[in-house]
Amino acid sequence: MRIAIYTRKSVYTGKGESIENQIEMCKEYISLKIKDSHEADIIIYEDEGYSGKNTERPHFQRMLKDIRKAGFDYVICYRLDRISRSVSDFSNLIEDLKQLGTSFICIKEDFDTSTPMGKAMMYIASVFAQLERETIAERVRDNMLMLSKTGRWLGGTTPTGFTSEKVQEFILDGKIKHSCKLKINLDEIDVVKTMYDKFLEFNSVSGVSKYLIKNNIKSRTGKLYSLLGIKEILQNPVYCIADKDVRDYFISFNSDVCFEEYQCSDKFGLLSYNKRDYTKKNVPRNSKDQWIISIGKHKGIVAGKTWVKVQEMLEENKPSPNRVKAHNDYSLLSGMVYCTKCGSKMFAKFRNNNADLFDYICNSKMRGGLSLCDCQNLNGQQIDDMVCEYLMDYANENSNIYKLLENLKGRFQNEIKSNPIQEIETKIKKLNDQIDNLIKTLSYTELDNELAPALIQRINGEVSKLDNEVKMLNEEKLNLQSSINNLSDRSIQLDIISRALSSLKDNFGNLTIYEKRNLIRLLIQKIEWDGQDLHIFIYGE
Repeated sequence: MRIAIYTRKSVYTGKGESIENQIEMCKEYISLKIKDSHEADIIIYEDEGYSGKNTERPHFQRMLKDIRKAGFDYVICYRLDRISRSVSDFSNLIEDLKQLGTSFICIKEDFDTSTPMGKAMMYIASVFAQLERETIAERVRDNMLMLSKTGRWLGGTTPTGFTSEKVQEFILDGKIKHSCKLKINLDEIDVVKTMYDKFLEFNSVSGVSKYLIKNNIKSRTGKLYSLLGIKEILQNPVYCIADKDVRDYFISFNSDVCFEEYQCSDKFGLLSYNKRDYTKKNVPRNSKDQWIISIGKHKGIVAGKTWVKVQEMLEENKPSPNRVKAHNDYSLLSGMVYCTKCGSKMFAKFRNNNADLFDYICNSKMRGGLSLCDCQNLNGQQIDDMVCEYLMDYANENSNIYKLLENLKGRFQNEIKSNPIQEIETKIKKLNDQIDNLIKTLSYTELDNELAPALIQRINGEVSKLDNEVKMLNEEKLNLQSSINNLSDRSIQLDIISRALSSLKDNFGNLTIYEKRNLIRLLIQKIEWDGQDLHIFIYGE
């Protein structure tokens, strides 16, 4: 008999439900309740310092691998939420253990998945475990949002131009409460003022960037300001004076503005909260109707009218979401040539004094001039011709190029054969099974009248969530099918290219610039320019 004991604690401590206590109670349960346990092989898995919000924990994952590899009769834990506070994760685990012939026992709640009722009650308990976790998280968020309306700095990395300063506030019971406010950093705040001034002058974030580079103005970390970093500063309300102009601006966007018109003045700046959704991947920016705007305890540096004008200019400069950035229609190698002096790519750009000629220029040099990179420019047309001639000579003198094309074709065919659609269909089936299990949980269980509405609502929410995952997987399946079709098309294109290369000198001149560019990118991995020599790297060499 093989038994796995799993223990978890979010924060390291020797008190209460410590790892050691959980192990001892599980062992005691085994000796009292499981027959012939004195001969059992008991293996312990411990995760200390890990949250129960998901199952991405090292020892938990190792336990699952061991169960699949060697097989276990039981998995035992102290309490249900030691495994997970997520209904979806818990449902996945139970189904996996069922298929592997492993029973799951929770000693505190006395649940045993070897019985139908025990399994049903486990699903219900897991629903409430997740509800508890999300309720706690919601309370924390609500508390933070309430504090934000007081104008306090709630912590985190301070914006450029500010430091954090502790202040003391006396509360009613006479105790001293510590909070923080922003304090101006004179050196950094001058840089911020420069950014606003130069943006109004150039009407361009890249123009501001070039000015900062030329004047060797760097961030607090000693690095150059990125374009995105400059834009974030220009969009941050923290620098704006809390006057009527900016209040009207945010009200027009239905933001939660936490001060009245009579409170507007030039004494303080703004604080903004809930600008990003930290519950989602990549932390997307929320729309302004979800922002919370309050008066801070620091001094603003940009008048509301000016700050609003900057936002309008940024919005006007914003590219259309439907506009697709395309390659230019005159160069063959833009983005393929690398400057070895700084590592940046080199891009094609027409000469200012001659619209018929273009050069390849290092991206660092374009952004900051000679102060960033002094790499010599490349004559665009000459380099394009030279690379094309090199390829034609290579095709005539080296038969490996045909082997390369066959390898590429074989790679595409392998990708088509290793079709991941089957894996996605398996995931979809698994999610649908989870949905069925949750519905059966309600069907087979007698519920208390007071708990029933909340439980039904909770399970309906989980079913809706799983259903959305199924929809997303179906979309991914369609996209993959499209990719496979694209690979088939590319395999056909390779046949065409192979035939074209067999008489490249005769055919190359008849290709369009886009066809030439695609052909070059299929054959050449990259090109390096060190200021004197050009180095061409062919795939497969």
